Amino acid sequence: MIEKSEVEKAEGGPMLKYEPVDVYDYHEGNYPGNGKIEIISKTPVTNARDLTLAYSPGVAVACKAIASDKKNLERYTNIGNTIGVISNGTRILGLGDIGMAGYPVMEGKSILFKALANVDAFPMIIPEQDPDKFIEAVEAIAPNFAGINLEDIRKPDCFYIERKLDRILPDIPVFHDDQWGTAIVTLAGVINALKVVDKKIEDVKVVMNGAGASGIAISHMLLDAGVQGKNMLSVDRHGTLFSKRGAMDKYKEELADRLNPSKNDWTLAEAINGADVLIGASSKGAFTSEMIESMNEKAIVFAIANPDPEILPSLAVKAGAAIVGTGRSDYANQINNVLGFPGIFRGTLDVRARRVTKNMKVAAANAIASMVPEDELSVNKIITTPTDPLLMPTSAAAVAKAAMDDNVARNRMTPDEVYENTVKRIEYYKATAGKLVESRKDISKVLDFL
Repeated sequence: MIEKSEVEKAEGGPMLKYEPVDVYDYHEGNYPGNGKIEIISKTPVTNARDLTLAYSPGVAVACKAIASDKKNLERYTNIGNTIGVISNGTRILGLGDIGMAGYPVMEGKSILFKALANVDAFPMIIPEQDPDKFIEAVEAIAPNFAGINLEDIRKPDCFYIERKLDRILPDIPVFHDDQWGTAIVTLAGVINALKVVDKKIEDVKVVMNGAGASGIAISHMLLDAGVQGKNMLSVDRHGTLFSKRGAMDKYKEELADRLNPSKNDWTLAEAINGADVLIGASSKGAFTSEMIESMNEKAIVFAIANPDPEILPSLAVKAGAAIVGTGRSDYANQINNVLGFPGIFRGTLDVRARRVTKNMKVAAANAIASMVPEDELSVNKIITTPTDPLLMPTSAAAVAKAAMDDNVARNRMTPDEVYENTVKRIEYYKATAGKLVESRKDISKVLDFL
C-alpha cells in the first residue's frame, strides 16, 4: 500500500475546463480563419526570378532530374518528410461514424506531427465504408507520401485495412495509431511501473479488458515484450479469450492462440483475481473496488478509457493499487499516444523505412520508458510528457536503429545522426514557423514578426 500523501497526489489536479466557444475560437479564430492548418512556402516568391524557379519554366529542370532518377523525388520535393493522416470517418473518437465531421481530428493530429517532430502531415478523410474501396483509394494516393498514418477506423475493418495496405505498399510504411500508438505507450508505462514495484515482465500475470483495436494491439505488444502467454488474459464482453472459444472474429482468434493455453473460461472479475497488472481499454466503470482488492500485492492498474476511466484513480488506490495510470491529463501517469507517433514517424522517415516492424514498435516503447530515469521513477511518475524536449529525438533514434537492424531502412544513418537531425528539425520549427503560429492570433504581432 502506498503512502497517503501519494494517494492524494495520484488523484491528480483539476480537469482543464473549456467551453464550446473556446473550441470554436481555436478552430476559426486564426487569421484568416478556416481551421487549424495551412501550407506555407519554404522558399521566397517575391519576384519574376522566384516565379520562374518555383514554377514554369524553371521547375521543368527538377522534373527532368526526377524522371531520370527516382531518388531525386525526395531531394527536390517534400515527399520524404510528408505523411498522410487518413481516416474513413467510421470511428471518430467516441462519436462513432460521423464521416467528414471528423476532419478537425485529422487536422489536430497533423499539427501535433509538425509541432512535436517537424513531420509534415496532410489530413484526409475518404468517406468510404467499403474497406476494399477505401484501400484502393489510399493505394492510389500513397505515392504522394513517405508514410501513412491510419486513424479512427472501426474494428474489424482497421485490422484488415492496415494489413492489406502494408502488403500492397511495400515501400511506404503504414501505421494505425489507434492500435499501435496506444499499445506502444501502454507498454512503456508497464515497463516503468514494473520497475517501481520491483517485478519482472516475464513473471507477472496481466489482464487486458477490452478486445477492440487498441486492446488487441496492447495484448500483442505485451506478449512481444516478454509477458508469458500462460500469464496473459484478454477479456471481451463474453469473458476470457481462448483458442476456439467461439464468438470471436479472426483477429481475436489470432490473439487467443497466443494466450490462456489452459482455456480458462472466466468472467472479468474471475480473471482479475490474483493479477499483477490490469489494463482497461473499455468503458467507464468497468472496474470495481472489489476487483482491485482481489489483485496481487503492489498491483498496477491502467484505466485508459476516455473521457472517463474504468475506475477513478482515488478508488483504485484506496482498493490497494500501487500505481494507477489513465488516459487523462488531470491525473498522474497519463497514457497518451501523442508520446509515440511523432517520434516514431520521425525515425521511420529519416531512414526511409519500408514498414514499421514489431521491433521498431518495441524499440519505441523502450525509448519512451527511458525518458524517466530510474532514480526519478515513482508511483506518480512512470511516464514522461509530450513536451519533454528529449523525447522525440530519443524515440526517433531508437526506431531508426531498429529499422536498420531489421533491414527495412533504405537510408543508413547512425542513431546519433537521427537524434541530432530530430533536434535540429524541432529547433528550426520553433524558431521559425512556431513563432509565427504563437503570434498570429493578433495580426499586429504577425506584422511585427514579419
